[in-house]
Amino acid sequence: MSAPRNPVVVIPARMASTRLPNKPLADIHGEPMIVHVWRRAVEAEIGPVIVACAEPEIASAVEKAGGIAVLTDPDLPSGSDRVHQALASFDPHKKHDAVVNVQGDLPTIDAADIRAVFNPLSDPAVDIATLAAVIRREEERNNPNVVKAVAAFGSLRVARALYFTRATAPYGDGPLYHHIGLYTYRRAALDRFVSLPPAELETREKLEQLRALENGMVIAVALVDGVPLGVDTAEDLERAREILAARA
Repeated sequence: MSAPRNPVVVIPARMASTRLPNKPLADIHGEPMIVHVWRRAVEAEIGPVIVACAEPEIASAVEKAGGIAVLTDPDLPSGSDRVHQALASFDPHKKHDAVVNVQGDLPTIDAADIRAVFNPLSDPAVDIATLAAVIRREEERNNPNVVKAVAAFGSLRVARALYFTRATAPYGDGPLYHHIGLYTYRRAALDRFVSLPPAELETREKLEQLRALENGMVIAVALVDGVPLGVDTAEDLERAREILAARA
């Protein structure tokens, strides 16, 4: 396998959010949040950007801003399945050989971080790439909601993922790494991943990426400088508004 030559970015989005209803359409300075995420992905200049929309309201907002929207089955079980279905519709002949999966609730994501999750696929041994940042807040070390990427970086910025866990790991002195849920898949790797049944450790930890590791797929983790703000609550949304206002 060689480095991907024709990647595409897909942003899965759906309205079902218990803590922040209609989250993709939440207003941030006059535009829906999903449009801000789309703009950040376009700024990364990796390839065409499409939004995989579970509902037509999201598609309308994206298309109004000038983006490409693809409707997906709202009953799909995960964002990965939504990305896979949208890509099959957008590119049935598989001209795009890699896909960057950007979460739809990251309106302040830096374009450089989106590029960072694509770069590890220059290694032909890598099937999937993702991101992590050093945990700097003590309370996050033991928080099961902060997923840890277990990898031996040493002095490098990219390392192979050995495991992902909600536990505090690895044991002993040294940094812990906060996993950031952006992914790049080789097209064939995504096809294989969604065809696999849920795996034992995936079900136990409730971490989808463990399905890939349990089935022998190679995941590379790239280090970035910080964790992007994920918008899950009204307080997160207000913080995102403040961050984007400061950038304007």
